[in-house]
Amino acid sequence: MAENIKLLLVEDDPNFGAVLKDYLQINEYDVTHAIDGEDGLEKFKDDNFNLVILDVMMPKKDGFTLGKEIKEINSDTPIIFLTAKNMREDVLHGYKIGADDYITKPFDSEVLLYKIRAIVQRNTVMDEKFLNDDFQIGNFTFNAKLRQLNIQGNEYKLSPKENELLRMLCVYKNDLMPREIALNRIWNEDNYFTSRSMDVYIAKLRKYLKDDPDVEIANIHGEGFRLVVDEN
Repeated sequence: MAENIKLLLVEDDPNFGAVLKDYLQINEYDVTHAIDGEDGLEKFKDDNFNLVILDVMMPKKDGFTLGKEIKEINSDTPIIFLTAKNMREDVLHGYKIGADDYITKPFDSEVLLYKIRAIVQRNTVMDEKFLNDDFQIGNFTFNAKLRQLNIQGNEYKLSPKENELLRMLCVYKNDLMPREIALNRIWNEDNYFTSRSMDVYIAKLRKYLKDDPDVEIANIHGEGFRLVVDEN
């Protein structure tokens, strides 16, 4: 599983960083260790990583700032934050940036290993689904390559944002599509303005999908959206 999986570890404590790097390498991960936030950004730009592990408290550039910059470069990059604090505000801030997980020091290295495996496996499955261009949504056929949504002879031509949002809803069909993941993947930023923009596009998609009463986009308050398709 770990073979050819490349990890970027950004940790300013040289002893802890070296020990963690060795542990991950023993488990067959290809690990690059950066010693601070600025070094981490340069190393991220120089290579392609399957997952990034960021210490929150670092000199020159803190982990949250680095995480935001990484997401701006590649919004699909999974991030695990490491912190010595377990403050609710920090946890929420990390997830708002687009963190996939959050682990508090000191921690069980085996727990971190399982988190890495779960995230990498999930992202591999999701990437394969995102390569799909053709979806069936109730009585609708949706071609994401052509940005066409069809039902019984009626064709809707979607805008690029509508298209990517509907594709993402299809990937998560009948499951929760987290708001922050959609914002970071499609808009490359999670803030008040991009969130309101997404709400506008959700409303547009609902108008198209109302042609099939067995299809709806449900709002999961505070969490995201769910494309509900009654397939009975």
